[in-house]
Amino acid sequence: MLKVSGPLDFAAIRAEFDVPEAFPPDVLAEADRVAAAPPLPDHDATDLPLVTVDPPGARDLDQAMHLARTATGYRVSYAIADVGAFVPLGSAVDAEARRRGQTVYCPDGRTPLHPPQLSEGAASLLPDQLRPAALWTIDLDAQGEVTAVDLRRARVRSRAQLDYASVGERLPAELELLPEIGRLLQARARDRGAIELGTPSQEVEPGPDGGWTVVFRGQSDVEGWNAQISLLTGRCAARLMLDGGVGILRTLPAPDPGAVEALRRLAPGLGVAWPEGAGPGEVIATLDPATPRHAAFLDAATSLLRGAGYTAVDGELPAEPGHGGVGGPYAHVTAPLRRLVDRFGTEVCLALAAGQQPSAELRAALPELPALMAASDRRTHAVERAVVDLVEATLLAGRVGEVFEAVVLDAEEKRSTVVLTELAVQARCDGRLTPGDVVRVRLTQAGPATRTVRFEPA
Repeated sequence: MLKVSGPLDFAAIRAEFDVPEAFPPDVLAEADRVAAAPPLPDHDATDLPLVTVDPPGARDLDQAMHLARTATGYRVSYAIADVGAFVPLGSAVDAEARRRGQTVYCPDGRTPLHPPQLSEGAASLLPDQLRPAALWTIDLDAQGEVTAVDLRRARVRSRAQLDYASVGERLPAELELLPEIGRLLQARARDRGAIELGTPSQEVEPGPDGGWTVVFRGQSDVEGWNAQISLLTGRCAARLMLDGGVGILRTLPAPDPGAVEALRRLAPGLGVAWPEGAGPGEVIATLDPATPRHAAFLDAATSLLRGAGYTAVDGELPAEPGHGGVGGPYAHVTAPLRRLVDRFGTEVCLALAAGQQPSAELRAALPELPALMAASDRRTHAVERAVVDLVEATLLAGRVGEVFEAVVLDAEEKRSTVVLTELAVQARCDGRLTPGDVVRVRLTQAGPATRTVRFEPA
């Protein structure tokens, strides 16, 4: 594995994109006060054997889960960190969270949305700790369709902090139904026309002997099933909001028919079967991202998922309230420690589930969220891209002129995008190539100072 052995200045990238670092003193003081006396709801659900599943070493634990079989199907108990109990509207922590928008992750650490004494302490669903939570209880029938939803504030205690690899090796009793329920929910998603690309993401990881390297990381089965529980909860939240006429939805237009038709025309050339009457989600679900031509097809399929945003609802319902990737209405409510909008969505749902209307102060804040989250998303994506570009350029800095094997992902009139088969590097290549082809390319530029990597056909 090729790696960068020297230090890289990720802090300079954060500074370049104005990522807020240190918390102001008044924010830290307020967080200290509320963390010292966590607010605990009256409803006691500490007998529920919840567990968390996160990457190893995570401390900002948003969700804890328990799965059970019922006489007619399944019960999903999903506890979400009750950040709203710690962060009142108008508080100093609230104002700072609106400035940040979301937690920003870099290889050398995270820049949290909330002060660590909350995000990694009093509000986090750490094991063996009494915590306030928004507890979703979702009943499913034998086919995985929702039959009942309950949401309330509750005190909970997670039994264990698990990671994806350990759960994949041995399912604990609390999650033994995860594969069964996860596959059912995946099947229902395909029925709705949901589009789940499943393409590996580029990530910077520590090298085996120190330093940094770039890898492609795909989603494991456990991560996919776990994501389905989160998506299920987000769909239930959106239903509550639409029925109540108030909330904040995560929206994405349905795929443009022209884009679907262009993808359909591309399929034969990449060896992708598209049966008559099948939707793009059904076709994509059959593909293997490790196959070069399938990878090129999946890269092209990202054109179907453009235009995601947030839509505030208060009174009049939006004409298109759905999310094209999910295949129906959806809201972000399951990651409030790491994403600003989830706290507001959860507070709306808690009020509606109790038969009440959200407060005037909460309703007044909803229209501000789409712009706040859009700005935060742009900053976060720019940081993530810059980090990968820096490591790629540094990895290849001494190899200009060398020839590499690559797979062509896409092509425009005068340039293409290729991904190397030797390294997890994705970059521009001069000239128009054929998507899905395995080609040889020569490195012409690798500049760490400009974070630039370029190739040409060899």
